Amino acid sequence: MRPRIRMNTTTPDDPAPRLRIARPVTDLTSAAARYAAGLGLVELGRFAGHAGFDGVILGTPGGTWHLELTHRPAHPVAPAPTPEDLLVLYLPDPGEFAARCRALEEAGFGPVASLNPYWDEHGRTFEDPDGYRVVVCRRDWTA
Repeated sequence: MRPRIRMNTTTPDDPAPRLRIARPVTDLTSAAARYAAGLGLVELGRFAGHAGFDGVILGTPGGTWHLELTHRPAHPVAPAPTPEDLLVLYLPDPGEFAARCRALEEAGFGPVASLNPYWDEHGRTFEDPDGYRVVVCRRDWTA
């Protein structure tokens, strides 16, 4: 029998698991500023010299997911994303969709054609200088 993994929760009545998406970046300072401005996130935490790694954690206060950007100055890890490594945001409201797309471009994400035509049909795809992609989808999604 496999041991059960206990997910960290903020309160006993909120059993939702927490998700961290970690990405190594070449320039931590500019990547953190770009993702905060482009995705409308705030800095939730920061660390330096943790086993040789520096990092910034971005998200929304009280949210169930966050984005961790890391850099290892002594031995940098080169980002190696593929065109299908996507961070997808679902924004069905036309005004929110347009505003987020504009914010991503203003923050330094470049618009690109998606490898999967579904994303071009239902949204827009952007790429950061390290090659990571963010999709803003006009559709709604629920589990």
